[in-house]
Amino acid sequence: MDETSDHDLMLAVRAGELGRLGDLFERHHRPLYGFLARLIGDRDAAEDLVQIVFQRILKYRHTYRDEGKFSAWMYHLARRVAADHYRRSARQGDATDPADFDRVSDDGARHAGETAAKRDDLDVMQNALACLPTEQREILILHRFQHLPHQDIARLLNISTGAAKVRVHRALAALRDRFFQLSGRSASA
Repeated sequence: MDETSDHDLMLAVRAGELGRLGDLFERHHRPLYGFLARLIGDRDAAEDLVQIVFQRILKYRHTYRDEGKFSAWMYHLARRVAADHYRRSARQGDATDPADFDRVSDDGARHAGETAAKRDDLDVMQNALACLPTEQREILILHRFQHLPHQDIARLLNISTGAAKVRVHRALAALRDRFFQLSGRSASA
């Protein structure tokens, strides 16, 4: 297995070794797809957007900086691609519904009632996430689903690390409040 870092692979791509982009694609297409699918709520469109992100990586490879972190740069491009997608959808009248998240089955549950309760909670959580403003939804997806550290999110959003932590905290609080509002339960339940 190739132990070359993402940064070194991207530097090689920038230097003209375009075949190394395939290595980056293999490492990052699934997490990038997950990010875009959760962000825009359309699995088919997310697959297309992943391809566009990698096309832009190739096109803008000369803008990658030596001090950068590849994943933060990649998610920066992905955010722009998603924004372009929203603009195109708005012009065409095809509203993308972020509530159409992938449904996750829990085959490990032992009882049908337990499975149904988990499914209901998952549906409520997905709906609560979809109700958040795009900025909050995006920062939660980057932090909780894509596992980007606060420092990378800060760099990506061009804010301080402290501000990134505060935004993640506020987004989590908003998600929690929305979840309990939609579920009809109190926060202490």
